Amino acid sequence: MEFLRPLVSFLAKIFTPKGAQRRYVLLVVLLVLVVFLGTYNWAKPWNVFATKFNNAIKVDLLGKYSPKDFSLGLDLYGGTHLVYQADVTNIADKERDSALSGVRDVIERRVNLFGVSEPNVQIDKVGGDYRLIVDLAGVTDINQAVQLIGETPYLDFRIEKPGGATTTADFLATKLNGKNLKKATLSFDQTTYKPQVDLQFDSEGAKLFAEITKANLGKRVGIFLDGAPISIPVVQSEITGGNAQITGSFTSDEAKLLVKRLNAGALPVAIKLISQQNIAAQLGGVSLAKSLKAGLYGFLAVIIFMILLYRFSGILASLALFVYAVIVLAIFKFIPVTLTLSGIAGFVMTIGIAVDANVLVFERMREESKNGKSLMASLEDGFSRAWPSIRDSNISTLITSGILFWFGSSIIRGFALTLAVGIVVSMFSAMVITRLLMRVFINTRLSKCISFWIR
Repeated sequence: MEFLRPLVSFLAKIFTPKGAQRRYVLLVVLLVLVVFLGTYNWAKPWNVFATKFNNAIKVDLLGKYSPKDFSLGLDLYGGTHLVYQADVTNIADKERDSALSGVRDVIERRVNLFGVSEPNVQIDKVGGDYRLIVDLAGVTDINQAVQLIGETPYLDFRIEKPGGATTTADFLATKLNGKNLKKATLSFDQTTYKPQVDLQFDSEGAKLFAEITKANLGKRVGIFLDGAPISIPVVQSEITGGNAQITGSFTSDEAKLLVKRLNAGALPVAIKLISQQNIAAQLGGVSLAKSLKAGLYGFLAVIIFMILLYRFSGILASLALFVYAVIVLAIFKFIPVTLTLSGIAGFVMTIGIAVDANVLVFERMREESKNGKSLMASLEDGFSRAWPSIRDSNISTLITSGILFWFGSSIIRGFALTLAVGIVVSMFSAMVITRLLMRVFINTRLSKCISFWIR
């Protein structure tokens, strides 16, 4: 943990008291920051107040914010719930899990391209059937949601059956499909000037394509999109380098659309929509209201606990906790973080973590004061000696959050992100803001009664 020592030393140097003037300047800066972030968080009521104030003095003194709401997830904002059946009949049993994982990744990437916030894509196995569950927050038009997923093509390459092919049904599937596609680009034939789509495969796809063309010289190899043939050329020679072309009687606009669809992600497994459902935003509104109410009650309970147990120090810690909440919400809105019920749970959890840091500091201050030290000395030693415990516990939680974010699904990532942001800000709140507030008041008349600060 030595890498944090320079940062701690830097912060300690900045906030080491060298006179009341500097502390008051820092306090003013903190107040300005809170006002700025608070008005950013609640832009709509601030804009109403600013408009009335400017009209009253007939001068545009107060600025306004462009309204920007917090980004809410499917469970709070409403959206669309889709269930797809995956066709895995042509995929070996041991490869099915990885193939479905590829489908999930492709769909998440595709809906993100269309601006859908925090899609929740899950794989569900029912008996021998594989299903894909897709939740899209904010998309209440089912046709639009189906279009987002349905436009993603399933690309595969097929070879002739022994004895020659007479129809498109006489083709055999190969292992080369859309999951091996690296890039698709639009080009034009140098002779006919007709549009064509150039395909570039990854290393595995290049190897498979070379093997297919070598084994099928003089035969036809079919390129199929969503089960329909779009090009069935005759192989003239072995093709290495991992490049192929799709030619046909399509227009430039059709070729551009095909390139866009392929680059957005070609599914390694064909899927079919079997269920669709709208999730009403009203239900999300009820859940959000209950969550905010529970969070507010918890916040108030923590403040009451801190004040009763630690007196004036608890009041200052509660003020720091309020600043913490304002900063975290501003970060959530600025990134923006898509808030789900689990994400809000992560935020509420960090309130307790922020309070826990203050508890460690105050208990250490109490021990130092019992040893006969002055209030200022107890304050300084309390913060410095409580820091290792606060640092180690929070870093452990940050590591856990990183693991959850890296390996978890969309909902788990939302929880991990809000938890990590809250932890970082909570350390700043406890070790910097609370200390600054205590240093501002500790040289006043209030410091004469040490029991007023800590019991």
